[in-house]
Order: sequence, then C-alpha cells, then structure tokens
Amino acid sequence: MNTQRFAFLLLVLSCARYASAAEERVEFKTQVAPILAEHCLRCHSAGNRKGEISLATFGDLKSNEYVNTGDPDDSYLLQLVTSQDGNPPEMPKDAPPLSDDKVALIRRWISEGAEWPDGVVVREKSRADASWWSLQPLRISATAPESTSVDDFIRAKLTEHDLELNPPADRRTLIRRATYDLIGLPPTPAEVEAFVTDPDPMAYKGLIDRLLASPHYGERWGRHWLDVVRFGESIGYERNDIINDLWPFRDYVIQSIHDDKPFDQFIREHIAGDVFGKDDPEVAVSSAFLVAGPFDDVGNKDPVAAAQIRANTLDEIIRATSEAFLGMTIGCARCHDHKFDPVTQEDYYGLYATFSGIRHGSVKLATPKAHAERSAKLKPLHQRKAELEKTLGDLSAHVLKRAQQKLASYESQWTRETVDRTGTEDRFTPVTAKFVRLVCEARDDNPNASTGFRIDEFEVWSVGNDSTNVALDRNGGKASGRARKIEDFPGAYGPQHAIDGKTGARFIAAAQDLTIELAQPTSIDRVVFSSARGETTSEQSKFNFVAEYRIEVSTDGQTWQVVASGKDRKPILQPAFVNHRLLKLETTAEDRDEKRRFAKELASVKGQIAMVPALPSVWMGRRVADDAKGPFHVFVGGSPQRKGDAVVPASLQVLADRTNANYRLSADTPESERRLALADWLVHPDNPLTPRVLANRLWHYHFGTGIVDTPSDLGYMGGRPTHPELLDFLTIKLKENGWRIKQMHRLIMMSETYRQSSAFREEAAMVDGDSRLLWRFPPRRLSAEEVRDTMLHVAGKLDTKQGGPGFRLYHFMQDNVCTYVPLDKHGAETYRRAVYHQNARATVVDLMTEFDQPDCAFSTPKRAATTTPLQALTMFNHSFTLDMAAALAERLKRDASDDIAAQVNHAYQLCYSRSATNDEIDACHELISHHGLAALCRVLLNTSELIHVR
Repeated sequence: MNTQRFAFLLLVLSCARYASAAEERVEFKTQVAPILAEHCLRCHSAGNRKGEISLATFGDLKSNEYVNTGDPDDSYLLQLVTSQDGNPPEMPKDAPPLSDDKVALIRRWISEGAEWPDGVVVREKSRADASWWSLQPLRISATAPESTSVDDFIRAKLTEHDLELNPPADRRTLIRRATYDLIGLPPTPAEVEAFVTDPDPMAYKGLIDRLLASPHYGERWGRHWLDVVRFGESIGYERNDIINDLWPFRDYVIQSIHDDKPFDQFIREHIAGDVFGKDDPEVAVSSAFLVAGPFDDVGNKDPVAAAQIRANTLDEIIRATSEAFLGMTIGCARCHDHKFDPVTQEDYYGLYATFSGIRHGSVKLATPKAHAERSAKLKPLHQRKAELEKTLGDLSAHVLKRAQQKLASYESQWTRETVDRTGTEDRFTPVTAKFVRLVCEARDDNPNASTGFRIDEFEVWSVGNDSTNVALDRNGGKASGRARKIEDFPGAYGPQHAIDGKTGARFIAAAQDLTIELAQPTSIDRVVFSSARGETTSEQSKFNFVAEYRIEVSTDGQTWQVVASGKDRKPILQPAFVNHRLLKLETTAEDRDEKRRFAKELASVKGQIAMVPALPSVWMGRRVADDAKGPFHVFVGGSPQRKGDAVVPASLQVLADRTNANYRLSADTPESERRLALADWLVHPDNPLTPRVLANRLWHYHFGTGIVDTPSDLGYMGGRPTHPELLDFLTIKLKENGWRIKQMHRLIMMSETYRQSSAFREEAAMVDGDSRLLWRFPPRRLSAEEVRDTMLHVAGKLDTKQGGPGFRLYHFMQDNVCTYVPLDKHGAETYRRAVYHQNARATVVDLMTEFDQPDCAFSTPKRAATTTPLQALTMFNHSFTLDMAAALAERLKRDASDDIAAQVNHAYQLCYSRSATNDEIDACHELISHHGLAALCRVLLNTSELIHVR
C-alpha cells in the first residue's frame, strides 16, 4: 500500500513540473536570439540589411509588419520560415530550413507577445570570441623558474616530438648570419678573421653589441618596419603621382630604431606625434605613418562616388593601423560584424570617427622659431607687395573708369559674335600667303593667360569657287608651334593635330601661337578654327580656347601682316573679359609707362620673396576639423549612402569588457584628442595585443617565420602559435625592457636556438619539415635589398651616405598619369643602400622586383622568397651586375696584386666569408685564364652561396 502511494505521489509531482514548464514564457535572449543569430543575421544584420530588413533589433520587424504580436498565423516572419502549400520555406536563403522545434519556439514567442527586451541587439556570433588566445592577458606558467630562457621553451616542444637542437654553428657561419641579420650586409674579411680567432668566450656577445651599435642596424631593421607600415613614395591608384617629401618619415624610422627608442613611444608617435610633439619636427613627422599608404586623388565630382572614395581612404588607414599594431583584420568589419573575430561594425566605425580628420597631402614642418624667423623676413616684403599691387590696381581702376564713360562707343565696334569653341570663322580681303599664324592674346577661361589654349582644327581656305582647305597636311600643309610635352607619349599634343582633318586630338599650346606653312603661296580669304568641334560638352576645361586673338599672314615667315582679329567681336560676357578688353583699348602710352614702373618694382619684390628659403615640406597629411565634426554612423553594407546607428570614437569593445584598456569619447571630442586616446590605448599596460604582435614580429625577422606565422593577423584566420608560452615570455620581457628591442635581439640571438647549425637532418625533417619547432636554424635567401647591397659592398662601391632624399632606379615621367620606366644603366648616384631607394607603387625595379621586393601598395608583414628563371637571367645579364663584376675585379687586383690564387681567395672571403679550397682555386684559375678576372667575378655574384645565409 505504501509503495502505491509513493508511486502516485511521484506521478503528481511529475505532472506538476510538466505543467510548470509548459507555463514558462519563452526567454528571448537565450532561446530566440540564438536562432536569429545563427540563421538570419548572415543577410539581415544592422550592417547588412538585405531586403531593407534587419533582425538585429525589433525595429524593422515591427515597422515592416513582419511580426503581429500575439498572432503567429498573421506574422510574415513565421510564414517565411514555414513550408507553404508543400513548398519549402523561403528563408533562410540558400541554407537548410529551421527545425520544427525552432519554428515552434518562434511561434510560441510571437504568441506570447514577441517580447524583445530594450537595448538587446542580436549579433551573428563570430568564430572566435573574447576567449581567443591573443586577447588574453600575458602570462607565464606559475611553475616556470626565474631562470627560464628561450631555449627552455624550444627544447620542451622539441622533446614532445622526440627532437633536439642541432649542434652549434661554427664561428664563420655565425658571424655571417648575425651580421646579415642585424645590419643586412656581409661581414668584411677582417671582421670574420678577428671573430674566428678571438679566444674570448664572450666574443659573440661583443659581436652582437658591435652590430647593434652600427649605423647600418637602423637601416636594416628600419626596412622591416617600413614593410609593415606600407611605406611608399607614390600615391598609387590611377594617377600614381610621385611623393618627393615623405623621405623624412623613412629617416625618422631608421633613426628611431637605431636609437632604440622605446617602441610604445614609437607607436604613440605614429598615431599622434603631431599632437604631443607639434613643436618638435623630429617627433611630429612620425604621424606621416597615417598617410604613408596609397590614396585616390582623382577628385570625382559625383558626391556619391566622392563619399565612397573618402570611405576607402579612411579604410586604408584603419587597416594599416589595426594590422600593424594589433595584428587584427578590423577592416573586415567595414560592411558587417567580423565573421571570424570578435570585432563589430561599431568597433570599425569608432576608428573611422577617430581618423576622420585626416587628409593626405604635404604640410610645412618646422619649429616655432623657424616659422617666426621666416615670417619676420617676409612681413615687410609682403607689405610692400600689397602696396604695389594696390597701386597697380588703382591705376587699372582709373583707366577702367575712363573706359566706362566711353562704353557705348566701344560696344558699337563689337559687331560680331563672341568666339565659339565649336567653330570660329574669320573672313578677310583676299591675300597671298605662304604662312598663316594664330596668335592668342587671352585664353577663354583666364584673360590673363595666353598659352595653354587648345585647337583641334585650324582651316585655311583658298579663294575661288573650288575653295580648298590648304592647311590640311594631306594638301601639303605643315603646322608648327611649341606644344605641351609628355615624355611617355611624344607628340601627344603636337601642332600636327590642328591640320589632320580630325577632331579627336588637340594641339595644346605651350606658347602664344600656332603657325601653318602652306605648300605654296596661295590666295586665301578665310580661316576656321575650333577646340571642341562636334562636342556636346564644350564647356569642359579640356576644350579651353582663345578669347582674344589675331590672325597674321606672311610670305617669308619674317614679316607679318594682321588680316583679322577678335577685337570687333563681343567679349565673353564676364566682367574679367570685358575689363580686359576695355583696359587694352583705353590704356595710353603714359598709363603704360606708369604701370611699367610699378610692375618692375613689384617683380623685384616678388623676386626677393622667392629668395627667402621655404620651410621644409613633409607628406604627413592635413588635419581638417570640418571632416571630424560628424556625427558618425555605421555604414550599412559599407555604403556611405546607407547610414545606420550613430557611433563615437571608441576602442574595441572586446577588450573594454574586462580590462581598463578602453576609451569612449563624445562625438564632439577634438580630432587630436581622439588620436591621442587611440595612441594611449594601443600601448596601455592592459592591452595584450600590441606588445604580443611586436614580440612575434621580432621572432619572425630573426628566424624567417614568427611563432605565429601570420605576423599581422593573430585572429581566427591567422596562424596558431607554435610556442604560445614562449610568445608570452618574449612579450613580458619586451615590456620589462621598457619596450626597447635591442635587448630583445640580445635575448634571442644569445640563445642556443639561434646559434645552432642549419644542417639538414632527414629524420628530423620527417617530423617537422619546415623546422617550425626549430630543430635547426632555418636557412634563408637574402632579401632583394640585401642582394643589391651585398653586390655593392663586395665590389667596394657602396655609398654609405645616410638619410635625405632617395635615389631612383627608374625614369619618372608625368602627365595626367605617371609612368615609371626601369633604368637600363644604374649610375654611381644610385650606389646607396636600397632602403634609400624612392620606392613607387605599382612599379618594376630591375633586380629588386625579381627578388621579391614587395609592391608597397600594401603592408608586407612577411616577404616572399621565390625562385624564378628571371632571377638568374637578370643577375647574369643586367648592366648593374656587369658593372659590379668589373668593380670587384679591380678591387681584387688592387688588394691582392697579380697573384691569381690570392685574388681568388680574397674574392671568396669577400663574397662567402670563407677561404677558397684548392679545387676551387684551380677551377677559378682556369676560368680566369680563358675569360679574365671580371668573368670570375660575374660568376661569383651569381652563386647561391652569395645570396643565402645559413
């Protein structure tokens, strides 16, 4: 009986629990929101409102009547995810339909009133969240002893795979490796011999200290950083105009790294150096980083296109900043929340608001003292210039006043219509001419200009019933006149276009006249000329024409006669053109003499102004307050025309949720304060990303591959750390050393891991073919710059001059667009280190491009190292190689006299940091005897041993 009562009691309790569960309301955040996030937000988020509907908030569902609260059967949302008449559900698009349980849950939610808590925004979940490894605070295992070293972490991982380090490298190998690593040049034979024979066990430490103190250290490691920050000296895009004043930023980078400037300070200067160092040009120049990338300056007049170009420009700055310092692809959140990393569109547009005041361009950069001194010199000159200009203006006004009193008389003389770009005709009394000349006295867009006018056709018609255009080239006419020139398209704007019978191309005058020589003296009575014949948009500036002109003829090309002019035409109906005409008519000889006297003094004053040295100009961008005013919004789908929620300058929310490393500013915060807040946040002690990224980059440049093999992406789509504990160890050491990287070089290069041999072991390669676990030192090929610098160095031709404007290995030509033609011959003025080359975007530089010098249109956190036939062809045949081979041969003759064995041995020491073997000496001797010493040098410069470090 008791058993039956107990069973009955259990049944009652179970039913009660079931009834209670059935009565529980659907909880939106934990039950409905995950369904929307998983199945709907891919297409219908706040940043990607396909069909103009977003399921991130309740607003669109309500306003578009997708949900009828309390009535699921009358709710369009439910109809979309439910089969209708046997047909599959319309949504989700291109994805499996929702399960019956999920549909039922949405039905219950609507039936219960579709409660959506205030402030709740549904987001598509990224693959990684706040628990992602690179976002975690720095830490080292609690069991790690204080004496923990780099080698402890490497050995621990090797042991897990039954591997061990290689034996130590020999000293010759080690000095060559370390020297290239730190200064990018080979050691001299004397340096090699001194190190190899040094009995001091601390000789290697002394070697590292010497190399770190070398001025070449900053050049080598500065080149690494310039790769990261996409430093390029042309603007890229369609025009790709060259930038001649960005080199001070390159020098700033080299000097800062040479000086071992704390990297947190270095980073802050990149973002806001012009804010806290505005009075110190050596600091302010650092913010040129912001505009060191490509940008589109075509200047589209369409406001929609212009807004998109502006958004693209700021996007480039955001991507460069986030990838260089944070190792995050924040640019992927431009159109929607990041699919893989915990970065929202609000995060992206918070940075957009931060950088909104940046505009590309050059600015004057000097100390306040230099500004004041120059202003003091110019002030009296500008004052006198203004006085003279006023005097001349008053004289012209006086003449114009007289002319206005005679205006009716003058106007009566203007009987013909104004000049017409589509065709202007002048008739005159028949005259025999061999030469006909058009002289421009004023251009139709600027009465004070008489050059730069265009002519698409200039016709000269003979007298008679069979009148012929005798100016045509096919009728024997010849055209001459100084034209605008462009090197890459000779004759593009030449006078021949004025007599070719076609109207597509135009003569663009670089002087005042266009002259037509006829085939023979001819009686003529009419000319017709134009700049926009047949055009429907003749008002465009590319059709600029003459406003005031005269037509002259000659039989000998020496004596000229005016047969027609525009003085009897109505002037262009703009005050400037009318006044120009009146001044010319009314000015007397006395007026001209008086004007000439004041104009002469004005020219002198202008000359004195020009003699005052200009302040240095640097491409570091302008700061435009109006651009930074806002308000700023999320751009839905990345389009500036589709504004979403308002945003303010702010740091990444994923870090703000659990650290003190965050900022959120009001919309009216000054532009400078926004960047300063970002700069401080990047290097905040609680921000683990920035130092972690830097530590990984240092490892990458020492070993060829970082602990994370994607140095600018420590997110979900990047690589995973092979030695996460080692990375944190290095990062902590970096911060303990005050963010100075020279001590980090010592820490890494003093390790047994770095000093081991690069010898190949087949059994180890079977386990770790890429040596990511570092069972051997990874051999590497020299970079493009190192290859060229090495050839110059061993040939004794390297110019060690540091800083200043760079050299060019191309010929630069410019018109509407720019052309960069590689030089066939590299002169002595180009024999500087390659870091000083003026690298333009989208250009080919012989020898450098073949050896994988990257296009600086983008950041290059990791260089490629390809092997191609072009490398061998270029190295063997380029005139630079031949020049260096000849120079090396002369150096060997000078250093080693006529002893061939000594010459060969010295060549090997210069090129390979070792002596030649007897067999090598014999082989080289034979080559020299048949082809000469220069031929041997050419061979040595083409060997793999020269361009590889092991």
